[in-house]
Amino acid sequence: MRGGTSKAIIFNRADLPEDRTHWDAIFLAAIGSPDPNGRQLNGMGGGISSLSKVCIVEPSDRDDADVNYTFAQVSVDRENVGYGANCGNMSSAIGPFSVDEGLVEAAGDDALVRIYNTNTDKIIHSRFAMDGDLAAVDGDFDLKGVAGTGAPVRLEFHQPGGAATGRLLPTGNVIDEIAVEGLGVVEASLVDSANPFVFVEAKALGLIGTEAPADIDARAQIMGWLENIRAQATVMMGIAKTVEDATENFPAAPWVGMVAPPQDAQTLAGEPIKADDGDLTARILSSGNTHRALPLTGALCCATGARIEGTVIHRHTRPKPEDADIQIMQPSGIIPVACTVTKSAEGWIAEQAGVYRTQRRLFEGRVLIPGS
Repeated sequence: MRGGTSKAIIFNRADLPEDRTHWDAIFLAAIGSPDPNGRQLNGMGGGISSLSKVCIVEPSDRDDADVNYTFAQVSVDRENVGYGANCGNMSSAIGPFSVDEGLVEAAGDDALVRIYNTNTDKIIHSRFAMDGDLAAVDGDFDLKGVAGTGAPVRLEFHQPGGAATGRLLPTGNVIDEIAVEGLGVVEASLVDSANPFVFVEAKALGLIGTEAPADIDARAQIMGWLENIRAQATVMMGIAKTVEDATENFPAAPWVGMVAPPQDAQTLAGEPIKADDGDLTARILSSGNTHRALPLTGALCCATGARIEGTVIHRHTRPKPEDADIQIMQPSGIIPVACTVTKSAEGWIAEQAGVYRTQRRLFEGRVLIPGS
């Protein structure tokens, strides 16, 4: 299924071995990893992180959820399957999948599926229209980064803070300093909302922030700096014990974000976007790739960080009323994000974040893997 601007193989948990130790080998073979050529020609992946994903869905026994959803990020060129984060884009496909597969009953014109994400221990509400007995696909919602239009899916992330680390600001600071060999000391904001992220200013890396993803990926020195920042942030967040541990065993989390002020730019489709129409410029990297469209959890975490005074994200965000969407300028256009962040005696709290996506079932059947 396509979910938002990502694509994944979705498994019904009942079709997988009960013993989870077999899952990684199945997922790697099905997706076509590891592939030293970076193309995943021997499987169902697409050669970049946003197309190298697996989701597992099953009925939930929780009172506050209808289904449990587990996300797996499959490395393209390495024998690694990561379960340390959620994929917000693929979250948009989970509700429709659950209804279409008969895991959840839906009656009427609209459906609500309550999703428990096992990776982050968080609840997501998925609301979407029905077309007869199936989730609607046709619609006029234009999701930037996806060709054509579709039926919107509204995703509401409840209490998204501390998804991986237990704290919205894992270090307790709005700004941390990270020393990078060959670059110097870089200011960073470590934020954990929907997924853990480390945000830095694009200008700290010698970028303006509007560069195309392929151009960023091609600059080996900058990609090396970003991985160094990511690995150190992994340790600072308490996800890994050492930088070496972060590089080897935690390549997918935290993700890296680069931010800059709103500015005139051009989308990947060649369409102009004006600085006056946006509030913030952002680029997101995961598993060694710069995303062609902002990942959903990246947009949510970025918007959350923009509401927290003192972060590098807040520094570059146009001031907005608390009830106004934050318009994030990204490689495929502008994405609006609604979020509510408050400050209490205990610190900053992310109460809720919401965004719209589209989804579509692309294929149903069997995926073949080597018997060995």
